[in-house]
Amino acid sequence: MKNIWILLSFLMGVTVQAQDLMKLNEQFDTSSVLNKHYYGFSLYNLDTKQVAFSRNEDKHFTPASNTKVFTLFAAIKLIGDSIPGLAYVERGDSLIFWGTGDPTFLHPKLDNGKVYNFLKNSGKKLYYAATKAQEPFYRNGWSIEDYEYYYQPEVSVLPMYGNVIQFHERNGALSLSPAYFNRYIRHVSDTTSRYLIHRAFESNAMNYNDVALPKGYVNEKPFHVSDSLLISLLQDTLKREVQMVEQALPQDAQLLFSVKTKDVIREMMLPSDNFLAEQLNMLASFMKDRTFRTKTLRAYMEEQFYQFFPDKIELRDGSGLSTYNKITPRAMVTLLNWIQSEVPNEQERLALFPAGGLEGTLKNVYATPGGKPFVWAKTGTINAVHCQSGYLQTKKGTRYAFSFLNNNFMGSATPVRKEMVRIVTYIYENF
Repeated sequence: MKNIWILLSFLMGVTVQAQDLMKLNEQFDTSSVLNKHYYGFSLYNLDTKQVAFSRNEDKHFTPASNTKVFTLFAAIKLIGDSIPGLAYVERGDSLIFWGTGDPTFLHPKLDNGKVYNFLKNSGKKLYYAATKAQEPFYRNGWSIEDYEYYYQPEVSVLPMYGNVIQFHERNGALSLSPAYFNRYIRHVSDTTSRYLIHRAFESNAMNYNDVALPKGYVNEKPFHVSDSLLISLLQDTLKREVQMVEQALPQDAQLLFSVKTKDVIREMMLPSDNFLAEQLNMLASFMKDRTFRTKTLRAYMEEQFYQFFPDKIELRDGSGLSTYNKITPRAMVTLLNWIQSEVPNEQERLALFPAGGLEGTLKNVYATPGGKPFVWAKTGTINAVHCQSGYLQTKKGTRYAFSFLNNNFMGSATPVRKEMVRIVTYIYENF
């Protein structure tokens, strides 16, 4: 009799599971939003290590900022616990230093002062050893017309201030930070209907128009990076002379570490910071072989890790700005499974992703039953692309990795986002 009850219980569990999957299937089949465009979905049970449900899981999609999950993985594998802020050697009365790709130097949110204080308080003469460009400052597939928008700063070996200029209205006047850039901005006669600041493509020449400066105005624009500008900015902020030299990085160079790597990853992931993503790839390349060849880095990650995905993928940058990036939903859930192994502490791992309904790009997206999130995921949005990949914990306590990729829809991403939220919430309620 006992064996019969065990068998009946097993069969009932299978039936309930099959019914749940059929009902989830209906959510996709009857969606008036999803069936107007190209989408893929994969749901992976982290406890049983099995795929629970999928739709077009082997098809390739442009992932937009879901690409940053791959950057997160590369950073965890290659950079270490802390970010190398500078490489340096001391020779007699001289301190010679090299950039490492660290994006936190004088960054408004991340800088902890270690690099600044090290250079400022050194009793030696300062020499910056410039590194010749090993790649273009824009990545393959980026939209060149977006060069002056905050989300597309130039990539560089020794970033300062996040490679952007901040603009604020203060007491009716325009304030620039760093103030050094005041010398580059000029007024032009232009009665355009709204207040505009425009920067030239190949220089830092900037114009503002005749329209009154709005109260509370806030803006950011990337500045054009050059070695000469870098020297000027260093001297301006350190209030010390800095000279430039040409010298290869020696083997005995020491590293000065700045902030915790996971702090930078979190700041990349929550607001979806493209600059931090690209610079983390630069750092990973530097830590791997002391170069700044991110194309070589991606080839290495492909050889060592990504070739074991169930599908081939293509990555051209670290941020997702490139429309040439191509991944599949099941490759993404494989990656999320690997990240779970790399960061087994669940609290630490989930803290690297925006929590639904509470923070980052998901702050106003999901409900928070009992004040607690049930989704931790990275979003990605560019024209006709809206994606979401991450972790989900259901009412029953079952843990999943999921990837929901949407491409080639018309109009706003809002209906697509709402439909994704509806279906993921359905899984939370019923699985």
